[in-house]
Amino acid sequence: MRQNFAGRLRFVDGTAAIVPGIMVHHVGGHAAGLQVATVETARGRVVLASDATHYYANVEEDRPFRIVSDVPQMYDAFETIRILADSPDHIIPGHDPLVLERYPTVPGLEGIAARLA
Repeated sequence: MRQNFAGRLRFVDGTAAIVPGIMVHHVGGHAAGLQVATVETARGRVVLASDATHYYANVEEDRPFRIVSDVPQMYDAFETIRILADSPDHIIPGHDPLVLERYPTVPGLEGIAARLA
């Protein structure tokens, strides 16, 4: 709350550039105000899907997560994620342990952090 009163928060409705190369996009589905982020990297546009797809299986198999505020919006979110990402390999789900298997780990942070770019 202090950051808001200090003028350091900016609320985004829809799609907005945060800084050059990083954008947020409203998708809804799991939660009403849910957003995903796109990041322009050396290997292409990556989608940090957050809770729009908790696991790879959600978006790869069109299988929504079991806690959803709006099922049609979740399916729309899956489609938006697919469109925004340069390929299926550019989609990073919010909670899937497979991320740490599909991407190289950061030395010293094995099992905690991966290099996505």
